[in-house]
Amino acid sequence: MKKPKLISIVLSMLGVGMIAIAIMVQNNVEYSEEKVKTKTEQVDIKKIATASRKERKEESKKTTVILPSGEVIVEEKKEEEPPVEVQPQRIEVYEGMTIEELSAKLDRNLADLLAGKGNLIATKCLEKGVDPYMAVAIILLETGCGHGRCSSLVRSCNNVGGQKGYPSCSGPWKGYPTLDEGIIGFIDNLYNNYYARGLMTVETIGPRYAESSAWPAKVNSYINSIRAS
Repeated sequence: MKKPKLISIVLSMLGVGMIAIAIMVQNNVEYSEEKVKTKTEQVDIKKIATASRKERKEESKKTTVILPSGEVIVEEKKEEEPPVEVQPQRIEVYEGMTIEELSAKLDRNLADLLAGKGNLIATKCLEKGVDPYMAVAIILLETGCGHGRCSSLVRSCNNVGGQKGYPSCSGPWKGYPTLDEGIIGFIDNLYNNYYARGLMTVETIGPRYAESSAWPAKVNSYINSIRAS
C-alpha cells in the first residue's frame, strides 16, 4: 500500500474516533446536567413541603375573629398548659402517722367484737386529747379483745373499759346501748375523770383506775406491743 494512502486511512480513523469521543463527552455533560437539575428539583420540592408544613403549623396557632363591624382580626391562640397534678396534703396526727395509718395500727391489735373499731377509737381519742395507745391498752387489759374472745362484760353490757356506774348492766358494771357508745363512753371517762384532772400517765391513772398495783406495768406492756405492731 502506498504511503500517502495509508496516511489518509489513519487520519480518517482518527477523525471518526475524535467524533465518537466528542459525542460521548457531550452525552456525559448532558447527563450530569440532568442529574444536577433533578437533585435541585428534589431539594426545591423538599423546601416547599417543609415551608408548607411550617406555614400550616403557624396558621393552626391563629384564630380569626370577625367583629360585628366586619373587621377581621387574627389572634394568636394561647397554648393550653398541661394541668398541674396536685398531691394530696399529708396530715400527720400522732407519732408521724395520718389518721388512716393510726387507725390501721390500732386495728392490728383489736380482735373479735372490737375488730375494725380502730378508726372510732383513734378519732375520739384525738378529739379529746387522750393517748390512743393508752386507751387501746386499757381496753385490751380490761376486756381481752386483743387476739382472743372479748369478755362477757363487752358482750352483755358493751362495756370496754371495766367501768362502774349507772345505768347498771351487771352488778356494779355500767351498761351501754351499743358497742360504739361503750367505746365513746370509755374515752370520755378517761378524759373527764383523769386527763382533765392532770392524771395523764399510766402511773398516775393506775392507783385511781384499778386496785391492782400490777395494773400500770400490764398497761405499759400492751402500749409497747401496740407501738411495735
